[in-house]
Amino acid sequence: MLQEIILAGFGGQGVMSMGQLLAYAGLVEEKHVSWIPSYGPEMRGGTANCSVTISDEEVSSPIITEPDTLIVLNRPSLEKFEQDVKPGGRLLINSSMIDIPSQRQDLKVLKISASELAQEKLGNTRVSNMIILGAFIELTRAVTLESVIGALKKVLPEYRHNLIPLNRQALEIGVMLAKESI
Repeated sequence: MLQEIILAGFGGQGVMSMGQLLAYAGLVEEKHVSWIPSYGPEMRGGTANCSVTISDEEVSSPIITEPDTLIVLNRPSLEKFEQDVKPGGRLLINSSMIDIPSQRQDLKVLKISASELAQEKLGNTRVSNMIILGAFIELTRAVTLESVIGALKKVLPEYRHNLIPLNRQALEIGVMLAKESI
């Protein structure tokens, strides 16, 4: 198993947290992982993306030029990275924030109105990234849901551990949406 992922969006949307969660979950499952963050000129509001590799074998290079999966939370990220995805790869889009269709016909595209769902179902748009991450987990099985939930304790500071149940609910919504899309 080898899964190379690029996650991208605005700073503050939880892109780095998603990447860290995947990397920690892979470590918990004794897989080989890499996580490389990339920030724009601003920490909050500027662009942010990260690359994550999860593999059963050693990772030869942490640099990802053709991801298997692209997870985008905003339009500029879709426009910047869409052309890089491997033919036949996956594209997960937060359609609440992206108002254009994919330009590629050779990708498996899943649009999730994650921001709207997070507000409607959970009363908190800040977990919209977790909805998309849940869908990714279900579609790829790169790591397990339980490993990601366990990784929340590592990624979230201790004073935010009270948010773990909310994040779990968001992940589970994403899992259900992915199951419905199959």
